[in-house]
Amino acid sequence: MRTPLTPKQKRLIDYLQREINHRGAAPSLRQAALDLGVSHAAIAQSLKALETKGYVKRKGRYSRTIYLLNRASEPAAPQRWREIPIIGRVTAGLPMYAQEEWEGSVVLDAAVYRAQNIFALRVKGDSMTGAGILNQDLAICEPRQYARNGEIVVALISNEDATVKRFWLHKDHIELRPENPRYPVMRYAFGDVLIQGKVIGIHRGSESFV
Repeated sequence: MRTPLTPKQKRLIDYLQREINHRGAAPSLRQAALDLGVSHAAIAQSLKALETKGYVKRKGRYSRTIYLLNRASEPAAPQRWREIPIIGRVTAGLPMYAQEEWEGSVVLDAAVYRAQNIFALRVKGDSMTGAGILNQDLAICEPRQYARNGEIVVALISNEDATVKRFWLHKDHIELRPENPRYPVMRYAFGDVLIQGKVIGIHRGSESFV
């Protein structure tokens, strides 16, 4: 259980909550001091106390970025969202050309997807339905240039075609396995496959699966 707040600390927390809900980010210390009619030092002192009590967290010691924390000590919902790019399309059937242009973006929960530089790729086809990956799903990917056996990856084939498959390394070839018995296992020479990333989740409409 967190330590109760003093009236001044409660006033600051309520102010930060209103500003974050309205703007999507916390105000600067200078702006907070101006809005609340107190000194910059008073705001800094109150923030330090709130951080000690587990109500807020600063991104870095000298950063102006302030996060309100929930009871699980994670950033509260309004600040947990992150926007990532949807980069072209990949196939979960027969490979298709790996486009590089953006198709838009998707907003995800940063408390679930913590990896840096993640991206989304649009899946086309039904060869991975056994793994819960359906046609038109967004594969949420962590950039990788390597893979471990059994991982689901985005692989670039012959520098042209991209596909989502389960990865297996053998002594003399790489195997990319579908998760649908209607599709054959694909085998490639080492030089023909470039790992683009590991699939760490699937986004489908308003739902996401990890």
